[in-house]
Amino acid sequence: MSFDLEKLYALLPAIDRIRDAEQGEPLKALLSVIAEQVAVLEEDLAQQYDDKFIETCAPWAVPYLGDLIGYRQLHGVTSKVRSPRSEVANTIAYRRRKGTAAMLEQLARDVTEWDARVVEFFQLLATTQYLNHRRPTHVSTPDLRQWEPLERLNTPFDSLAHTADIRRIATSRGRYNIPNIGIFLWRLHSYSLTLSPAYKVDDQRYVFSPLGNDTALFTLPETEDEITHLAEPINVPMPIGRRILDAYLKDYYGRDKSLYLDGVDDLRRIVVCDLSDKNAAGTEWAHTPPEGKIAIDPVLGRIAFEEAQEAAPRVIFHCGFSGNMGGGEYDRASSLDSRKPDIVPSAYPTIAEALDAVSNTGGVVEVGDSGCYKEDLSVRVAASGGRIEFRAANRCRPTLVLSKDLLISGKDDGEVTLNGLLISGGRLRVVAGSDGQELKTLRLRHCTLVPGISLGRNGEPTKPSEPSLIVETSATSIEIDHSIVGGLRIEEDATVRITHSIVDATAESGMAYAGLDGSGGGGPLHVEYSTVIGKVHTVLMELASNSIFLATLAAGDPWSAPMISDRKQGGCVRFSYLPLDSRVPRRYRCQPESQAVATRVRPMFSSLHYGDPGYGQLRPGCAVEILQGADDEAEMGAFHDLYQPQRETNLRVRLDEYLRFGLEAGIFYSS
Repeated sequence: MSFDLEKLYALLPAIDRIRDAEQGEPLKALLSVIAEQVAVLEEDLAQQYDDKFIETCAPWAVPYLGDLIGYRQLHGVTSKVRSPRSEVANTIAYRRRKGTAAMLEQLARDVTEWDARVVEFFQLLATTQYLNHRRPTHVSTPDLRQWEPLERLNTPFDSLAHTADIRRIATSRGRYNIPNIGIFLWRLHSYSLTLSPAYKVDDQRYVFSPLGNDTALFTLPETEDEITHLAEPINVPMPIGRRILDAYLKDYYGRDKSLYLDGVDDLRRIVVCDLSDKNAAGTEWAHTPPEGKIAIDPVLGRIAFEEAQEAAPRVIFHCGFSGNMGGGEYDRASSLDSRKPDIVPSAYPTIAEALDAVSNTGGVVEVGDSGCYKEDLSVRVAASGGRIEFRAANRCRPTLVLSKDLLISGKDDGEVTLNGLLISGGRLRVVAGSDGQELKTLRLRHCTLVPGISLGRNGEPTKPSEPSLIVETSATSIEIDHSIVGGLRIEEDATVRITHSIVDATAESGMAYAGLDGSGGGGPLHVEYSTVIGKVHTVLMELASNSIFLATLAAGDPWSAPMISDRKQGGCVRFSYLPLDSRVPRRYRCQPESQAVATRVRPMFSSLHYGDPGYGQLRPGCAVEILQGADDEAEMGAFHDLYQPQRETNLRVRLDEYLRFGLEAGIFYSS
């Protein structure tokens, strides 16, 4: 029963209520104070009941309920372990399914936010079969007529029998033994590109990538919030093989699936072929499609038509990458200007016209799709205090193909922001305006300036020594965030701040950062959580933190060191990797610490070739001083904020709790 003021007052005798009303209701005022305390007591009694359940308990009670079930707090680096309340609730659910492979797979995916597959290796052991318990599908000698088991050999989906491996699985070396459980993780994610024009090689041959390079097509994973069965190939982001696509075309091909050619809905028109180069020059491909068919090669990302096409087909496909960087069809809403945009091509037919329209007043020019635009552009802030943002719409990634440099200029207090764009074929140049004034700020957010200007048919940079960005003005401040860029040439009085980005000179001996002449010092440099590939020469290294500088001197190189800061008395380099012979300000907790460990303590990448799925990603076998060398024990470099060491630690902590007695688990990275 709830005792509010009116109910308490109604319990009094009528004569008392009458006399209380005659005297101005002092008794009712007293009862109102008592009613307030009764309400507090009732609420506390109700909360005591609610505090017995994790879904309704007060925040202070969460750790106490966690202690009751032996909950151990993890690094809060993923959404499902960031909230102690949900973690305690999940722990209770996990305990109910403890010891099952599906539960371990759910656990691995929840604490790492990577796609996972669990393999019980005892099921893959080659054993002598008991005649009363025959397993005709589990034979020691594989059937060479069955292509799919052979295609899956030595992958997480291997189904062939293996001899016993006595090495310990905890070291990620041994696999096939009775107590061994394998946890396979995919660190790469599938990123889509929707209705982008395929790159034209000739009238019959096309490439999925708008840059014209070969790229492996990835699966769009079909994920489940609650895992009821072990992951299959369609549930994880992995490259699509030719035979797999041919056998399961209906699972991979379609508008809402892994790949699609706009307007081609009849699966009978699609054939899967090996379209690799027939000759060294690449002028011919190995096969041509049959009459009336369209050939697709998912390994190289190529398309061949039986007859000439009037226009390049628009395609939907997915490619692999480690994180949200360089632009893509991911959520960038928090980085966008809130002003109403002029949208291309609905408001203006061309980007150049839209940029001209906002030059005098400032504004936002937004490209509303993931198309390919071949235009000669310039961005000019003509109004005092003008701000121009040239961007891709949220969850879009258009490609700009330039035939000459994109010039950027403005007033002394003008600002220009580029957001979400992929730019190829030309450089960005910041120049003084016709009146001699210089742009105040240029920001690059979630952009890619293709290292080496553009990619050739073989995927190699066409001009590896060319920089991506040239700043000729002294009063300009450059901000580069979550972007991939080539080399930078910066006027010595301009300032540059780089965060969560990759600066790639396409070679360790290339010039990643220098002055306008390519050898002198560029403007003051501030670098955090970034990876720089190539030599660096700056007048002042204001700060280098949690970053990787991979540089070396070529034979006969005129530079005195691979990394130079002219003013060593100012600035700091901390928790970063850089060559030992670098001439920089004082170092703090940097790697390598001495020549004795320099060979071992060196960054090892999955790939340093732009366009590869593992581009810029540190390999799991990299030295622990690099993998956990940042100031918060995450990895150094551009993917610091993925907190991959903490994710693995979280998983190992949970595996110790949930593995059945006698079993041992190993973690294997499939990408």
